[in-house]
Amino acid sequence: MQLFVFICAAAMILGGAVGVILRSHPVHAALSLILTLFGVAVLFVAQNAHFLAAVQVIVYAGAIVVLFLFVIMLLGVDKADSLRIDPVKVQRPLAAVVGVGLMGLIGAAIVQGRSTLAQRGTGIDTASGGAGRDSNIRQLATDLFSNHVFAFEITSVLLVIAVVGTVLLARRPRSSGASDGESVIRQNSGAK
Repeated sequence: MQLFVFICAAAMILGGAVGVILRSHPVHAALSLILTLFGVAVLFVAQNAHFLAAVQVIVYAGAIVVLFLFVIMLLGVDKADSLRIDPVKVQRPLAAVVGVGLMGLIGAAIVQGRSTLAQRGTGIDTASGGAGRDSNIRQLATDLFSNHVFAFEITSVLLVIAVVGTVLLARRPRSSGASDGESVIRQNSGAK
């Protein structure tokens, strides 16, 4: 069972990584990145690192990819896609099969993790020498908010600078002599 979970998660990671590189549409590339990040989360669950799996999904697949999509949409996707026309005819049934498979894979990883957990005890108890959950959480909080707080702050400042720089680069110049309302109406109606 463990080998099956690993092979499926590795296929998700490799397929998503290839999709990020080969997809020409930036939104599709970002969605392929989400597939890669979910595959890594499944591997974390298989290794009984449930906290890291949750952080992987919430922070990376949630917040960071949403930031990427925000910047992509801010820059503007030039061609409009019709939602009624499927470029691949089996796309929707295939998406349903992949979704069911992903849920089965996550369920198998959880079942396998629980059976392994019952055999060797919780990771918190073994890591802290049986002292329990409280001391381990306290050590993690002390390490994050004292030793590495500067690195987290620098990373957040860099992300803010990147978004502001993208907004400034993507901003279209105003047409001379037109008010803000007129230029927005012209942009939305396509008039020149």
